[in-house]
Amino acid sequence: MKVLHLVKTAVGATWALRQMAALRARGIDVAVALPSASAGHARAYAERGIQVIEADLDVPARRPWQMAGAIRRCRRVIEATAPDLIHSHFVSTTLVARLALGRHHPIPRVFQVPGPLHLEHTAFRALDLATAGPRDSWIASCRWTLGAYERLGVSPDRVTLSYYGADLGAFDAGMPGALRREIGISAGTPLVGMVAYMYPPKRFLRQRVGLKGHEDLIDAFPVVARALPGARLVLIGGEWGGGTRYQQRIAARARAVCGDAVSLLGTRSDVPAIYADLDVAVHPSHSENCGGAVESLAAGCPTVATAVGGLPDVVRDGETGWLAPPHDPPRLAEAVIAALRDRAEGRRRAIAGRTLVRQLFAIERTADEIAEIYARVLTDAPPIQRPTAMLPSGMSPCTT
Repeated sequence: MKVLHLVKTAVGATWALRQMAALRARGIDVAVALPSASAGHARAYAERGIQVIEADLDVPARRPWQMAGAIRRCRRVIEATAPDLIHSHFVSTTLVARLALGRHHPIPRVFQVPGPLHLEHTAFRALDLATAGPRDSWIASCRWTLGAYERLGVSPDRVTLSYYGADLGAFDAGMPGALRREIGISAGTPLVGMVAYMYPPKRFLRQRVGLKGHEDLIDAFPVVARALPGARLVLIGGEWGGGTRYQQRIAARARAVCGDAVSLLGTRSDVPAIYADLDVAVHPSHSENCGGAVESLAAGCPTVATAVGGLPDVVRDGETGWLAPPHDPPRLAEAVIAALRDRAEGRRRAIAGRTLVRQLFAIERTADEIAEIYARVLTDAPPIQRPTAMLPSGMSPCTT
């Protein structure tokens, strides 16, 4: 079995790399199309025995005129790799593959949906369904997404739930103290933190603020500080996707609203250690899959999140954490205060959450589920007649 994966970035999407490596270890022949065969994680793919083909198959919504070129590149990649199945991890790469082949092409195509955002907007939701043919199926990576496709009329045998596997071992209990020393606070100071990149608002989706909800946490924190004097807030994560000006806006707002009680630490590589020092981790997203809540719970950190997308799959109110409505700073503040005031209950829920995510997000479980999905999809697929093809010029292979 040969599976061609389509990934729009060589820099991010480590969850896709992790999953492909686990599938490769199970004997599945894996190739991946990336925008670069040398930058970002390209070398890591190759080191795991995954064939890397340089082909940019992303078409940003603001540059639809690039679609024709992406379609041509996609056709060449498919001809060169001759896959039994195509597995796409992004909306843009999925649309490109469908348009490149047509709705009735015999190669099965699986779209593993990384998040619910496109399903929350009428035009993109309709485009997903309109371009899908009889050989297309979906892997939902949270229960909200699974339900959304079923409500849209997708047959249950064409959409399956499977969580993206996480690097859970990286979040084994770290040694606390380093972050508190860095920002100059004692072990007893209540410390609230948010770990997330700052994604700028997408105007074409009529967004006025970023998806991760930084503004809501900033506006909620003064209420927390009044209830627990001396409390501090740390924001971990820099800009993403050209959002430098948005990052500057967030920094200015945080300082204006929270004053000296907030620290903005930018992008960090020591996130597991950071969670060891937080009393509460907050994920106030407006649209999200399971997100960073998997990481904070894997680290055993008491967690507050908004009740959107896949966050309730892991942050179960009263069981593994606290939930609050999105776009609601006062209710978010209430949840954070509750978590800070009852530390024993926070630890109890965090331990339960740690057990849950280690069950749901084990990469071995994900790989077994995906392999089963492949087998089922290919069992229903008609035989494919393929000519022998060599890699076209302009395509750069990178294999071990």
